[in-house]
Amino acid sequence: MSLPRLIQPLTAAVLLSAALLPAAPAQSQAAAVPVKAIKTNLAEESFQTMVVNRALQELGFAVQPILEADLTAAYLAIANGDATYTAINWWPLHQGMYEKAGGDRVFFRQGVFIDGGAQGYLIDRKTATEHRITNLAQLKDPAIARLFDHDGNGKADLTGCNPGWGCELAIEHQLSAYGLRETVEHRQGNYNALMADTLERFRAGRPILYYTWTPYWVSGVLRPGQEVSWLEVPFTALPDLSGDVKQAQTTLPDGKNYGFPIAREHIVANRRFAQQHPAAAKLFEIARIPIADINAQNLRMQQGENSPADLERHTEAWIQANRSTFDGWLQQARAAQAQKAPAQRQRP
Repeated sequence: MSLPRLIQPLTAAVLLSAALLPAAPAQSQAAAVPVKAIKTNLAEESFQTMVVNRALQELGFAVQPILEADLTAAYLAIANGDATYTAINWWPLHQGMYEKAGGDRVFFRQGVFIDGGAQGYLIDRKTATEHRITNLAQLKDPAIARLFDHDGNGKADLTGCNPGWGCELAIEHQLSAYGLRETVEHRQGNYNALMADTLERFRAGRPILYYTWTPYWVSGVLRPGQEVSWLEVPFTALPDLSGDVKQAQTTLPDGKNYGFPIAREHIVANRRFAQQHPAAAKLFEIARIPIADINAQNLRMQQGENSPADLERHTEAWIQANRSTFDGWLQQARAAQAQKAPAQRQRP
């Protein structure tokens, strides 16, 4: 399958951001280097990508429309130089795809872009309290599983992950590892549409069971500890695609194990590009956005602020509210570029 069939330009809602970016100084535009970010079709990944694109634009790079692809194709595109970077590299969830596409040999990955990400399984707090459900393994009991059955087949309906995201592989692996195949059904498709159905059931007072992660809008609406409760797992069980994750890495300080380690997101770039452009490499290394800011912006999108103008406004507002931090990124990036220039001039 050819790459253009796997990778498509992002929708107009985000493509507009490239057009609205401030122009780089004229002297840098003449020799501007094109940069292509890539992400999945999840709209909520746009904001963090647009912030990085704005920084690259101010450094003089020619930012191109954001590309979309499934994760496997995205990592291959970066490795091959068909895309420049992604701002959505989840560790450890994407580690297998990262390694299969070439790993550190072809990728540049330094620093942590977003830290403190959580993921796992939750149910509504009312059902958790009434039936004393605290662990996913309790769904092996057909009577417990039927509480979450919404299509009448006797199995619990688990709102899960889109194919190609990586998290669906972890869910499938865990359903087998925990012996839940006979009592739990993994519902897949468009995640936001599935979660809209899940929210509708919750608001109707019916039990819900779903997988989610942060940063994302879901936990701003269904708040853990208030409307919903996390479920523990009986033991750590993750597929090889998640890397070598030990039980200790998924166990919190309070002893609870929700089945996944605390995740972090990195910026991953084409290694050759990073070596040739120290300013961009330094930016990719030091850029950092608080997870609370991502959650807040994603929630605003879910509440309807998801037009091209909204996305640009969110990006601009974050930059202005964090201007000293943003300018600090640019200052360090330019310093890294300046350090390379004398070394190049000294070469025989």
